[in-house]
Amino acid sequence: GSSFPDPQRPRKNRVAATRGFGKQVHMSIPISPPPVQGGAGDELPAYLSNGVIGLRVRDNPLTTGMTLVSGYTGEHPRHGIEAAAVAPYPLGCDLRLGGVWLSDAPQRAQILDQAYDFATGELTSRLVFEADGVRAQVEVLTFCSRSIPSLVCQEITLSVDGAADISLKASLDARMNDGSAHRVLRAVPNTPPDQVEGALLWESLGGVSRVGLAYVTQLDGADASVDRPTFTNNILETTRELRARSGSAVRLRQMAALVSSAQHSQPDYEAVRQVVFAGQKGFDGVRAENRAVWEDLWRGRIEIEGAPQRWQALSDAALFYLLSSAHVASPASTSMFGLATWKNYHYYYGHVMWDIEAFGTPVLSLLQPRAARSLLGYRFGHLAGAVQNARLRGRLGAQFPWAAAASTGEEATPAPGGEASREEHVSLDVANAFAFHARVSGDDIFLREQAWPVVSAVAEWIADRAEPTARGREFRASTGIAEREAQVDNPAFTAMAAAGVLRAAIEMARRLGVEGDAEWDSIAQNLVLPMRGQAIVTHEGWRANEEKGATPEPLMGVFPLAYPMSPEVEAATLATFLPLADQYIGSPMLSALYGVWAARAGDRSLSARLMEEGYGRFISGRFLQTLEYRPDRFPEQPQAGPFFANLGGFLMGLLIGFPGLEVSDGDPAGWARRPVVLPRGWKSIAVERLWLHGRPWRLEAHHGDLAAKLEPAK
Repeated sequence: GSSFPDPQRPRKNRVAATRGFGKQVHMSIPISPPPVQGGAGDELPAYLSNGVIGLRVRDNPLTTGMTLVSGYTGEHPRHGIEAAAVAPYPLGCDLRLGGVWLSDAPQRAQILDQAYDFATGELTSRLVFEADGVRAQVEVLTFCSRSIPSLVCQEITLSVDGAADISLKASLDARMNDGSAHRVLRAVPNTPPDQVEGALLWESLGGVSRVGLAYVTQLDGADASVDRPTFTNNILETTRELRARSGSAVRLRQMAALVSSAQHSQPDYEAVRQVVFAGQKGFDGVRAENRAVWEDLWRGRIEIEGAPQRWQALSDAALFYLLSSAHVASPASTSMFGLATWKNYHYYYGHVMWDIEAFGTPVLSLLQPRAARSLLGYRFGHLAGAVQNARLRGRLGAQFPWAAAASTGEEATPAPGGEASREEHVSLDVANAFAFHARVSGDDIFLREQAWPVVSAVAEWIADRAEPTARGREFRASTGIAEREAQVDNPAFTAMAAAGVLRAAIEMARRLGVEGDAEWDSIAQNLVLPMRGQAIVTHEGWRANEEKGATPEPLMGVFPLAYPMSPEVEAATLATFLPLADQYIGSPMLSALYGVWAARAGDRSLSARLMEEGYGRFISGRFLQTLEYRPDRFPEQPQAGPFFANLGGFLMGLLIGFPGLEVSDGDPAGWARRPVVLPRGWKSIAVERLWLHGRPWRLEAHHGDLAAKLEPAK
C-alpha cells in the first residue's frame, strides 16, 4: 500500500540522488498540496492524467469518475459537431461488506482525506465504510502511467475490524456514457485470465470513433472465489468473494489500458496487448517506472527564491498539470483543460484552440520537447485541412481552424459559427509556435520537414490576406484576442504576430537555402499597426470604454511576441494599458501576464500585486487547480480547470518573461537580452534543466542582473 505524506514534515526543495555509475546529481522535489480533509462538496474532483488519458477521480474513488482519451471523440448530442467524448471509466470498483454494497449505501461511507503527490503523480484517498456491524478501512492509490501511456493503475487496500464476508468488483464502467458497446470480450482468445480478464470496444455517439479498454486485476492477502467477467447494464466486471479476517489487509490491484481508434484500428485488441505488456512488468514495476519518469521531469522545476513559499507551490502545481496533460504519445494534441472535464464545463468541446500554441507549447518546448513536438505534430498532420480551410474562404496558404476537431483538424465551431471566420490569429499562433520550437530545438530535420511547410504556408496566407492599401498592408474586418461582437480593422495582436511569422519564414528560407516569397520582408515592414501617439493600441478607432476595451492585446507585443519596438513605444504602450488592468483582470488568458508587464515597466510593487490578482486568485478548490475565471470577479461562471492559457501564461512569465529571454536563431547563450526585474521580494528564478538545441542548459535570473545567465548544464 501507500501512506500519506506527512504535511507537518518539512521537505527540502533539493535532495541528493544517485543515478548511474554512482554519479551524484540533484533532484528538485515539488511542493505537493496539503491533503484535503472530508468530501469534495461542489469542488472539482482530482484530475489525473498522463497526456493520453485523463481521469476525474472523485473524493470517494470507488464511485465512478469521468474519463477522456486523446483522439476519442463523438457527435455532440445537442450541436451535432465532433467533440471530445467521455469514455468508460476504467478503474470502476464496488465493495460489499456483509450484505451491503457501497454503491447501494453511499451514505455509509465516510470520506477521510485525499492527498496528491505531485512528485510522483499519485493520488491517495482514504475512507471508512461501515455495514452489518463491521467497519472497513479503505485506502486507494491511483495513477496514470507515463512509461506506458495507455495504462491507468489503482491499488485498493482494505482492512476490517471484524471477520466479514466481502465482495470486490473491478470494472470497466460505461453506464453513464453516450454511445454503445461494439464488442465485448468476457474472455480474450488464447489469453489466460490472469493476464487479461476482459475487454470492451466502445463506439461513441454518431459512430465518430471508438475506444478499446482491457483490464486485469490481482488480489493479495486472502483466498477468493472469482467469477467469470459479466457484462450487464454496460458494465464489464469481475467479482471476487472472500472471507476477511479481523485486522488483516486485503489488497486489490487494477491495471487497465485505453486505446482510441486514432491510435489503432482495433483498439480493444491493442488494449489487450498493452495490459499483457504491463502485466509482464507487474504493478510495482509500472509504478517504479512512472516515479522514475516524474523524477526526471522535475529536473525542469522552476525554483523561485525570495517569494513567499506559496508562489513556489503555485508554480509547481501549474507545471505539474501542464506536464501531466502532454505526452509524446498523444495523437490529438490537448484541449483548453487538457484531458480534464466535468459535468458543468464541457463548453469548449475538447477542441484544439489557439491557447495551446500561444501559452502551452512554448513552455513544453523548453522543458518537455518530445511532448511539444507531439502537440505540434497534430497541427502538421492536418496542414492539408488548414489549406482547404483557407480555400473555403477564398485564400491561398493555410488558415488553421478556430476550434479544431481532434480526428480531422477541421473547423468544429458550433453553428452558426460566424466567429470562426473572423478569429484569424489562430494561424499566426500556430506558425509562431512552430518557429519557436525550431529555434529552441535547433533541429534541422524538424525545421525542414515540419516547421518550414507550416510557417511558409501561413506566410502565404498572410500575403494574400493582408490587403494592400495606400497605408501599407492591412487586416481589415477582423477580430482580435478580445473576441468582440464587432469586427475591427488592424487588430494589433494580429499585425504583430503576422510580422513575427513573416520574419520567421524569411529566417527559415535562409537557413534551408530555399527561395521564399520576395514580398515577405516588404509586407512585414509595412503591416499597419494602430497607434495613438507613441503607444500601440488595440485596433483602429480603439476606445478604452468600448466593449472589452481594457483587453491588453497590445502588451502581447512587449511579451511574449517580443515585437521589435523602440523603448519609447514600449513605455507608452505599457503606460496606456497597465492603468486599465483592474477593468480586465480576472478574465481568462491574459491576466497571468500582467506581472511581467509591470516588471517591464520597472514597477516591482505593481508586479507583485498584479501577480496575485492576475494569477494567484485564480487558484481554487482541491489541489491547486487553476480556474478559467477568477471566482470572486466572475461568480456566475462555473469553476472550470485546470485552464491552460492561465497556467501556461504564468509559466511562460517565469521561464521567459521575467528572465528577459528572447528566443531567436542562434546560440542560446545570447538569448538573455534584458535586465532582470522580478516582483517585489523575489530574488531569483532558476531552472536546473532546459532543453536547448537538444542539450540540457541551466537558467539563473537574479533580480538586478543586467542579463540572466543561460549556460550548458554540467
